[in-house]
Amino acid sequence: MDPGDTIVALSSASGPGARAVIRLSGPGAFRFARTFFLTKEAIDESQRRGYAGMLRLADLPAWPADVYLWPAPSTYTGQPIAEIHVLSSPPLVQRLIGDLLHQGARSAQPGEFTLRAFLAGKRDLPRAEAVHAVIAAGNRHELTDALAQMAGGVTHPLQGLREDLLNLLADVEAGLDFAEEDIHFAGQDETLRRLSRGMAQLTNLRRQLQERSTGDRVFRAVLIGAPNAGKSSLFNALTGASALVSEVAGTTRDYLVRRLEVDGTMIELVDTAGVQTALSPIESQAQTLRDREMEQADAILWCVEAGKAGASSSLPAPANALVVATKCDLASAAEGQVPTSAKMGTGLDELRRLLSARARSAAQPALAPSLSRCRHHVETSLEHLRKAHHMTLFEEPPELLALELRGALDQLGALVGAVYTDDLLDRIFSRFCIGK
Repeated sequence: MDPGDTIVALSSASGPGARAVIRLSGPGAFRFARTFFLTKEAIDESQRRGYAGMLRLADLPAWPADVYLWPAPSTYTGQPIAEIHVLSSPPLVQRLIGDLLHQGARSAQPGEFTLRAFLAGKRDLPRAEAVHAVIAAGNRHELTDALAQMAGGVTHPLQGLREDLLNLLADVEAGLDFAEEDIHFAGQDETLRRLSRGMAQLTNLRRQLQERSTGDRVFRAVLIGAPNAGKSSLFNALTGASALVSEVAGTTRDYLVRRLEVDGTMIELVDTAGVQTALSPIESQAQTLRDREMEQADAILWCVEAGKAGASSSLPAPANALVVATKCDLASAAEGQVPTSAKMGTGLDELRRLLSARARSAAQPALAPSLSRCRHHVETSLEHLRKAHHMTLFEEPPELLALELRGALDQLGALVGAVYTDDLLDRIFSRFCIGK
């Protein structure tokens, strides 16, 4: 991938829509973007701004379009960036990108825009990895962690440490240069203090990375359905709880929470009020609580009474919902539903298995590859500092101390991307989608 090429890709979601964003980055970005764009405005390529006009492609009617230009170096990639905004018609978008390629642009590889941002010093490696994690986040908590890392949550605490270790290494090596004059640029007590401070910082960062990679939040599955659809009976059967069950619709007003362990995986199950029109302030509050639980859920069990239509079956289930047919001892489940019977106990093991599989899948956060890499470099750097501390304490040769300090700095450099290999970059950025 030559950073001197001008690359192009669709950077918005594919398919029909109100707007598609075609992004270009590289020395020819402005020239390519203006090739098929007509506007009455005078274009100033030294200014960051957008222009309204028409897109004109051969053999096609003119289409309204907007072009936005960002001159280097104050851009995401550090290069000139142009975006063409048009109606998201797949044939039009494909034709436009094809014509841009014919003019000399190159199709961007997965993650190539962010790779250029890294190579230009616009993003360190953990922040570049966090871009992919933001895109791949599966829930609000993963998104929060990814945004924190993209804002520098991993690398900012290391800036002062790297600076101090570099200064300490300079002092140690200066002492080697003046060994015969018996000049000490950093005394033993000061060196031990600086090394201890560095070890404390890395130990704290290691703990934070470990917490992010595993987390202590239990997978949360919420039962949603019409009143009297069998949610509470299913809740009791799965958890061994004793939620109130009645033939009277709307018995559950609050929400109930119980934990169950399936194959070593902890799951939090939530029973909520039935989906219905609120006729009183109490019912309105119950509906509000249910909606809040739905928003925070990792999985939704959309309960439908087998053989009957109800509020939960007439409303579309959320995309991530697992549709569960209850009371299957009385009627058969429809196709695509998980059949269960709280009374007979049938289907409960299969439902537990499905929940466990989803919980295990969710336990691997989008940041996992980045956190694993960062944790390795932090642990190795910490080990170098421990050895340096031991050598200083027992007054071992300063040449060995300098080697350990260099080892620690190399690991911190690899963490932030100051030291990298092409193979490492390929592994990281190949996980991205095209256009990012």
